[in-house]
Amino acid sequence: MPHNVAYFLSEQASLHPNAAAVRAPMGREADGAIRYAERSFAELDAEASAAAYYLTDKGIQRGTRVLLMVKPGLDLIRIVFALFRIGAVPIVIDPGMGLRRFLRCVQHSKPAAVVGIPAAIWVARLFRPSFRGVSAKVSVGTGFEKQIAQFAGQGDFPVVDSGEDELAAVLFTSGSTGPAKGVCYAHGMFVAQVEAIRAQYGIEPGEVDLPMLPVFALFNPALGMCTVVPEMNPSRPATVDPGKIVRAIQQNSVTNSFGSPALWTKIARYCEAHAVTLPSVRRILMAGAPVPPALMQQMEAIIPNGEIHTPYGATEALPVSSIASTEVLSQTAAHTALGEGTCVGKPLPGVDVSIIEPVDGPIETIDKIVKLPTGKIGEIIVRGPSVTRGYDKRPDADAGAKVRDGDGHWHRMGDMGWMSAAGQLWFCGRKIERVLTPEGPLYTDCCEAIFNAHPQVFRSALIDVGGGRPAIVIEPEAGAFPRSDSDRAGFIASLRECAQSNVMTMSIERFFFERSFPVDVRHNAKIHRLSLARTFAGR
Repeated sequence: MPHNVAYFLSEQASLHPNAAAVRAPMGREADGAIRYAERSFAELDAEASAAAYYLTDKGIQRGTRVLLMVKPGLDLIRIVFALFRIGAVPIVIDPGMGLRRFLRCVQHSKPAAVVGIPAAIWVARLFRPSFRGVSAKVSVGTGFEKQIAQFAGQGDFPVVDSGEDELAAVLFTSGSTGPAKGVCYAHGMFVAQVEAIRAQYGIEPGEVDLPMLPVFALFNPALGMCTVVPEMNPSRPATVDPGKIVRAIQQNSVTNSFGSPALWTKIARYCEAHAVTLPSVRRILMAGAPVPPALMQQMEAIIPNGEIHTPYGATEALPVSSIASTEVLSQTAAHTALGEGTCVGKPLPGVDVSIIEPVDGPIETIDKIVKLPTGKIGEIIVRGPSVTRGYDKRPDADAGAKVRDGDGHWHRMGDMGWMSAAGQLWFCGRKIERVLTPEGPLYTDCCEAIFNAHPQVFRSALIDVGGGRPAIVIEPEAGAFPRSDSDRAGFIASLRECAQSNVMTMSIERFFFERSFPVDVRHNAKIHRLSLARTFAGR
């Protein structure tokens, strides 16, 4: 089996040459319909091949580390597959993390080339110290298509026969609970991910996907799915216009979509307000944060022929497990409401999950762990074919996240959870965000579920205000923020009732309000609880 995902695109071009591979928005028709630039699989494969010739002409070779700063769309997809063909290593960093953090990531990853929009090339020149070592700068502007067209007559650029363990890409984490880190992806891991996603969700060639996380668009050519590029700013997904997403789904008969629960909450509310259903959708993958069962229930009427799936994983290990909304609503939601955590399903075939006694420092080898019994909350560790082996030039991070097991290794997810007798994995929250009270640990996902059931609560956050003293910060529903001292007192009184309703939350006596929670850039769903803890520390 070939270990380079670029082979998959060539395979689709051979099997389904005229099928649509990409539709990228390029304006509006007079009637408001979205106007698209479309490429078939044969056209996309040919353009990726021409782009590979163009990039090698610019000095990019096998093993060249290439900082990729291209907006989601047709250019991004053909450039990524061109780089894979060459055997170059794309480096992908979230630009929304802020300039200082972004430049720190660039400096650490040491790219030898930059391929990006004109503004990215300008940044590379302006902040030269962070881009030291860059010998090639390739601008991807309005003339890029003409530039690669000059190489169209040279035939197929041969796909490098990459080794299974050969470095394919460096994808940076969002840095939501610590410094962003470059995760090293081998070619064999990308192939394993493609096969796992195809098998788990029954994806078939000819389906149409609208991915609201750009990296997921890169799997679609390998899966034979057409990618519809959404009209949204990937650096600020919370600003998405749900009407534009709904129009794209309707116009393209989208069958599949990936997005965070925060994005789908906006879309669901829009659909309900406008009495819209999306009958073409077969499946929605929601990830980035635990998916509220209430959102699943809300979506049932909106996608009458589809189902929601919530894959669990991380940049370092994806997918680990998955669960469908029918199982959540019929079996696990009631337990989540009681504060038992969020069920994220059974591990996928080939993936091993273990729950261990939490350790704050490194764990050198697997024989040093203490495995916990069924039903006991502990630290989640995983191993499998799509689990990455290490971080980019970060031996300190490797020591903290990887556990050697013979010739292989386990990855420490940084999450707390437990396994049921039925073999289901339950997520309880991030390890670093648990509150270690004198009476015992409190877990974010478990405690917050009790308060999220309050009708005036949009979402809540468990924090430590110092010395293991737990508190809950509330982001109220729109229009429910307390306007006076008496409003605040009444709201807090009702929150105290919630706290007293569950033995787990009885010790929580401090309540604060925030109009809008700080959240991660990538999904706009992961709450920055440590930031909130600093805000309310000592109060």
